[in-house]
Amino acid sequence: MRIRILWPAGQATATLATTPTTEALLAELPISSTAETWGEEVYVGTPVSVPREGTARQVVEPGTVAFWTDGDSLALPYGPTPISRDGECRLAAPCNVLGLLDGDARVLRTVRSGDPVRVERA
Repeated sequence: MRIRILWPAGQATATLATTPTTEALLAELPISSTAETWGEEVYVGTPVSVPREGTARQVVEPGTVAFWTDGDSLALPYGPTPISRDGECRLAAPCNVLGLLDGDARVLRTVRSGDPVRVERA
């Protein structure tokens, strides 16, 4: 399953695994929201509310597509956050891992807090 994430300065696609959270997200697409940034991570609010899955992780690779259950948001890290150690991508809390961005995750550097974001099926 693939999604497209669009914002004023760019776009990215991602390939998602089949998980309960992915299924809940796909059922709500398309989503229009506002971006928030935290270090080198982009958050996109969604209308999805799901529990944390047993495979949730806090430290992930750049380009991971995750779902922050505490904030009902997609979490898209592309580098260190304020709580990272040694350059890792450390999310605010363990998040459900959905998949990976296709290509270079650093494209997310062009996302600014307050940017309108659309998430749709690719």
